[in-house]
Amino acid sequence: MAEMLPLFPLSLAVFPGETLKLHIFEPRYQQLVQECDDQGVWFGIPPVIEQEMIAVATMVEIQSIDQRFPGGESNITVMGRARFKVEKFFPVSPEKLYPGGVGEVIEEASSSGEERFMDLKQEILDLIFQLHDVLGIHKNIVSSPDEITAFNIAHEIGLSLRQESDLLVMNNEGARLNYVFDHLEKILPIVRETQRLKVRAQLNGHYKNLVPPNF
Repeated sequence: MAEMLPLFPLSLAVFPGETLKLHIFEPRYQQLVQECDDQGVWFGIPPVIEQEMIAVATMVEIQSIDQRFPGGESNITVMGRARFKVEKFFPVSPEKLYPGGVGEVIEEASSSGEERFMDLKQEILDLIFQLHDVLGIHKNIVSSPDEITAFNIAHEIGLSLRQESDLLVMNNEGARLNYVFDHLEKILPIVRETQRLKVRAQLNGHYKNLVPPNF
């Protein structure tokens, strides 16, 4: 059954399970946050790319109002819960200041081949370690393949906002994992070459200690 959901469009993709901190300063979104907090309801964050709103929003729950300011601004922490298909968008909801959308909660499609998923997750984890090693990133995202979901690593692998939005729209974890794997396989050689060229550029102008070939 279709329902109305308060919406807070932003130029970012939020995923189910993700914690996000937001500074709320516009009056319309001050109203949205206040009403959602008072009523204990969720609101949706759909990604906006080049002034175009993606029609899938992540529904978020307000975890805490961390700070309130005299002018009505606030700092809040939200948690991504589920995805929502926006079938009709209202730039201003009826009798409100903020946007809204009519649609339905997206039910996750079932996936088959769990054993294959574990192999794929291990390959993804190996590629992430390699990518972060090349970039000099020391960050423990997940420690084992079984902890991996496409959503909980999406912000850590160099996806563009468009790619993150594509991932958000996909309704099958197998498809999302394959999308992540393909991206990592494509980007890793590019990053390696970029880093190699960076090192070469930094060496220009320095004395070189080269070993000549022994003919």
